[in-house]
Amino acid sequence: MSNKVRVRFAPSPTGGLHLGGVRTVLYNYLFARHHGGDFILRIEDTDSSRFVPGAEEYIMETLRWCGMEPDESPAVGGPCGPYRQSERKEGYREYADKLVAQGNAYYAFDTPEELEEMRSVFKTAENPSPQYDHRLRMKMRNSLTMGDDEVRRLLSEGMPYVIRIKMPDNETVSFTDMIRGEVSFNTSTVDDKVLLKNDGMPTYHLAVVVDDYLMNITHAFRGEEWLPSAPVHLLLWKYLGLQESMPQWAHLPLILKPDGNGKLSKRDGDRLGFPVFAMNWTDPRTTEFTQGFRERGFLPEAFVNMLAMLGWNDGSGQEIFSMQELIERFSMDRVHKGGAKFDFEKAKWFNHEWIKQASAERLLPDVKRVMESGGITVTDDRYLETVINMVKERCTLLGDFAEQAGFFFRTPVSHDIDSIRAKWNSDKENFFAEVQGVLKDLEDWSAPAIETAFKDLAVARGIKVGELQLPFRIMLVGGKFGPAVFDIAATVGKAETLTRIASMPSVV
Repeated sequence: MSNKVRVRFAPSPTGGLHLGGVRTVLYNYLFARHHGGDFILRIEDTDSSRFVPGAEEYIMETLRWCGMEPDESPAVGGPCGPYRQSERKEGYREYADKLVAQGNAYYAFDTPEELEEMRSVFKTAENPSPQYDHRLRMKMRNSLTMGDDEVRRLLSEGMPYVIRIKMPDNETVSFTDMIRGEVSFNTSTVDDKVLLKNDGMPTYHLAVVVDDYLMNITHAFRGEEWLPSAPVHLLLWKYLGLQESMPQWAHLPLILKPDGNGKLSKRDGDRLGFPVFAMNWTDPRTTEFTQGFRERGFLPEAFVNMLAMLGWNDGSGQEIFSMQELIERFSMDRVHKGGAKFDFEKAKWFNHEWIKQASAERLLPDVKRVMESGGITVTDDRYLETVINMVKERCTLLGDFAEQAGFFFRTPVSHDIDSIRAKWNSDKENFFAEVQGVLKDLEDWSAPAIETAFKDLAVARGIKVGELQLPFRIMLVGGKFGPAVFDIAATVGKAETLTRIASMPSVV
């Protein structure tokens, strides 16, 4: 590519970040890094009525957690700032005025009541949802239906107005989508979108074109739900004389509900019991809480890996990718056209695989937080790392470490007696009374030495070793889980092992 790649993620600060939004970030980020380009975060906050306090900070924290720090953003600045649209307000009017002067846009003075009346009066069987378009614009109160003197008078009096694009009737506009190939639209199907609102702020349609131009964006990736807006944007690039600078577009497939029937929503997550936001989010306006993948116990590496595979693969059949591997192999021609069904069980599989392959050192901070949230204070990081290596293959979510590793730090307070009661007898009771002395005298407190001493006594007393190991596990762990039982004994230590055997409740 001759020009340096520059991509952007341009969210509105209206709430938590949905899976689809994070995947859009990811594909932008991977593409930029693959081509040695720049990744820009731009906040599209032109609609003050939808602004939510804390949402911008949430977005930036999500990108940090996922390891996708932008090269330019409101936080770090850059050569094309400011990076909040609300701080660029004055610049948009110049472009809107140019469109009006050319005859490609017009002033519209219609009140909200008049617009509501339009939707009612002009509703017909052929046009059940009237829009402000080529069929109705000449029936409305705008600069196309008024004389120049009247328009100037209204403007001078400060009459509220918006500026609308004048969409041509029955023209075909086309562009080449990097995923979908040639895409064409008939302009008759698109209404005259508002470009500049009555408060002087641009709508998305004008702002995205102006900002992409001024920020030298070379590629624009967004969800396929924005496809219907493409004709407006194509014409704006053309009318403003900026066609040579228009970025290449790619419209990403939707992330679908698990059954494939429609776009995945937060309600689906609430209904089916899985997160759809990257991180916890509490709406300050309603106090409504939504759980995120991070707090559910996902590693960011697994979350990113899972998202990458929702609509893309490299053709090799490989599923586990590090961020660096994704950067090296990512290409837009491997992004699918069709939507990808979200599967939470598959998401957990990714997390399990990443936990298994992660080093204890990598997992230590996360597991330490899990343990401390469960009331266990960790004072020896090396001991915790040993425990992590013993149990990580049994953990799907980070929260699983509380159960799978908790017994290494405190004596069980309950025991699954029912699982051993049926086969319990006096011989086994006598064995465990005797084995305490054997283990107490053991000088080599290692798993092999403990196992040998345990088995030798079992053979001497004529009891099958297999029938003794489950009771031993119940004594040490409290339940039927955990790594090899002799490894557990070696790790918790001699004194703790003997204490747990002695404090085992009566089985009968």
